[in-house]
Amino acid sequence: MEMVRIIPMASSIRPSLSSFRSCVSRFGVSLSSCNSSRRPSFLHLGSGICAGRIYCPGGFIYAFLICFYFSLTDSKCYAAVQQSQLFSVKASKLFRVEGSNMAVRAAGNMAQASTSITQEEALEWVKKDNRRMLHVVYRVGDLERTIKFYTECLGMKLLRKRDIPEERYTNAFLGYGPEDSHFVIELTYNYGVDKYDIGTGFGHFGIAVEDVAKTVDLIKAKGGKVTREPGPVKGGSTVIAFIEDPDGYKFELIERGPTPEPLCQVMLRVGDLDRSINFYEKIFTFEPCINFSIYTFLILFRHLEWSFYGNEITLSTSCIDYTIAMMGYGPEDKSVVLELTYNYGVTQYDKGNAYAQIAIGTDDVYKTAEVIKMSEGKLTREPGPLPGINTKIAACLDPDGWKTVFVDNIDFLKELELL
Repeated sequence: MEMVRIIPMASSIRPSLSSFRSCVSRFGVSLSSCNSSRRPSFLHLGSGICAGRIYCPGGFIYAFLICFYFSLTDSKCYAAVQQSQLFSVKASKLFRVEGSNMAVRAAGNMAQASTSITQEEALEWVKKDNRRMLHVVYRVGDLERTIKFYTECLGMKLLRKRDIPEERYTNAFLGYGPEDSHFVIELTYNYGVDKYDIGTGFGHFGIAVEDVAKTVDLIKAKGGKVTREPGPVKGGSTVIAFIEDPDGYKFELIERGPTPEPLCQVMLRVGDLDRSINFYEKIFTFEPCINFSIYTFLILFRHLEWSFYGNEITLSTSCIDYTIAMMGYGPEDKSVVLELTYNYGVTQYDKGNAYAQIAIGTDDVYKTAEVIKMSEGKLTREPGPLPGINTKIAACLDPDGWKTVFVDNIDFLKELELL
């Protein structure tokens, strides 16, 4: 696959939106004082500042409406919005609202009007399936070296190891809590392979820490590589940093208070965000991680960093270079999310051979496989026991070729009980 160029941004490091508690958006918005559950965590607005001025003798609501109109009629920004599909047909999946809540799109439009009862039952079952993101899998060239880095520098615990000699690989599971309740990392070492190509499609992992600067100092003391020094995100106040592990995988350190899920995000780049959102909503029953409505716009506008003199409000807007969707099974600040990033004009990426997949628990891998087929998803592994382990799994690819493995919930717990 041909390597493609990412559209240049104002900053060489694109901060994750999960850390974007304060930003200058196309509305000149500051989120620093917003409740985290209300902020639009699945949107990240890029660079390219355009200036504008608004006169608002009609009060707050009038100013908001003019601000919204201005944002759409400004020629430079409007061109960016058109290109981004941000306000595309179907009212855009990024802005779909029913009442005050985002609709749960478990079934979406998977079945046509003529769908058989068997299909309807399967789709109804998907809504009730007990799903959770279990772990992310990727390959490393030196298992012990990576374990040492993650435990000593990132504060993870080695939860277990398993060796499958007949398949010539070894796994190590690391994280911040038990596997039956936490999202963890599964490292894979293939016998005799000491190097992999990460490619351009994989982005980074996100880790929430209480003191980014202290964590970075520790990483430096251990000889780790820091690619972005601690500091606030561009236009905001949340402190972040970027580091690389010994194999070149990037980690974003996000300064955040105590959280039940420190390993909080996996970022992947996609070529069509609307298509990806539709896929993950239908097959995975993922949801955008927060409610998004006109009320949210009002909250954003209320927290606008503005200068007000008489009837004049001076605003700045930003032209958008990329958009992201944060998707998962719970609130972004309390659970792990999948961060899908769309860079405008880039439709495919070199995925390399290092990153492997995300694993998701399901009550029935066979029914899950049927739903994938009904939804025109690409099933790459028929449901059945995994060689050497006997845990039942099924695997599929998303529209960009990112792999997901569904794991039988009962088999997974039995696997843990055998330790």
